[in-house]
Amino acid sequence: MQFYSFSAGRSTQLLHETVEEIQKQQPDAHLEAFQLNLASYRSIKRFGASLKQWIQQTRSEPAIQLLINSAGILAKSHRVTEDGLDEMIQTNYVSPFILTNILLPLLKNSSVPSRVVNVTSFTHRCVSGIDVSEDALRGMKFGRCSGGENYPLACAYEYTKLCLLMFSYELHRHIHMSSAVSVIAADPGIVETKIMRELPQCLSCFAFLALRFLKLLQDPDTGVGSILDAALAPPEESGKCFFGGKGRTIRSSQLSYDTEVAKKLWAESTAVFKELQLRECDFRNS
Repeated sequence: MQFYSFSAGRSTQLLHETVEEIQKQQPDAHLEAFQLNLASYRSIKRFGASLKQWIQQTRSEPAIQLLINSAGILAKSHRVTEDGLDEMIQTNYVSPFILTNILLPLLKNSSVPSRVVNVTSFTHRCVSGIDVSEDALRGMKFGRCSGGENYPLACAYEYTKLCLLMFSYELHRHIHMSSAVSVIAADPGIVETKIMRELPQCLSCFAFLALRFLKLLQDPDTGVGSILDAALAPPEESGKCFFGGKGRTIRSSQLSYDTEVAKKLWAESTAVFKELQLRECDFRNS
């Protein structure tokens, strides 16, 4: 049986380089790259259609075995997307919620146990209370803050990571007992990436220098450990959070296990999803 893999991201150049690097190490790998901008619902729809077409063309099983939601940005300002949402909230949480729900039928259709891995962050622990209303998910609260003050980028980022974590647990409760789909969260810890590229270079360099001195900073090859652990764990590990590699699991913040808030988050996220669907239909019909 042949196995096919796909990667999706904003930069076609980086996607091409990633495919080339993998094929150098695994010449027999069957890979496909798709351009996907999570700050655009229209881009997600195009990706979903292109993926289904590619699956048909390869004559492979109409299913997905593994979905890893790893995209994330740290925006320094409140930017409203074409969908009317705060760009960081849409990229880090709302779009992974939508993408996962769009691909869920393919995950459920797998002949082998399938999995969703959501990459979250320990920074979710900084959130002491959470507003999961539709306005909050659109970023209205953070947008108002940026009117006369600086955009609270840390608070907004922490908010998205808590939402993604709560979505992971709620998705596990929704589907794991009734299907062969497991859902696991992964927290890599502090990893030296380009996520702070929007901040002044002197600030990001100082932060990495301090973290390296404290021996808290990991290189990407080490930081990916928790994601690999989550992807390869037995199905019965569904609903857990892996942290820092070496097969370690942790309990996340107390707030992240609030099932009533998680249910409301799911309902409000679904409302945003449905509104974007209606807007897209209106756009196509206009």
